[in-house]
Amino acid sequence: MDQIEKINGVAMAIIMDAGDARALITDALLAIENNQFSLAEEKIHQAQQKVKSAHGNQTDIVQREIHGELFPASLLFTHAQDTLMTINSELLMSRHLLKIFRALDKRISGLTLQKLP
Repeated sequence: MDQIEKINGVAMAIIMDAGDARALITDALLAIENNQFSLAEEKIHQAQQKVKSAHGNQTDIVQREIHGELFPASLLFTHAQDTLMTINSELLMSRHLLKIFRALDKRISGLTLQKLP
């Protein structure tokens, strides 16, 4: 296998994991919308695992280059890195949104209705 095939194979693996993570994040956000916070947390955790896998693949290529293995410039690999970075930002935002909506739900649940005279 030549270096172009290697870098493109890794790029596709990154893109696939990042795409799977995005779908899981979308599921998590839909669960948040429906006050299904445990389900959202589970989906976010699954998305984190996909991002971790994609990041591992990216880091492997970077480390190999640091140690002297040369790879050709690859638009596909650049796209994969960009996709991973975008999905990682979406993951960060979804984690924060889950915290915010859980806190709001708790505050709203704690309110008592006052009877009118």
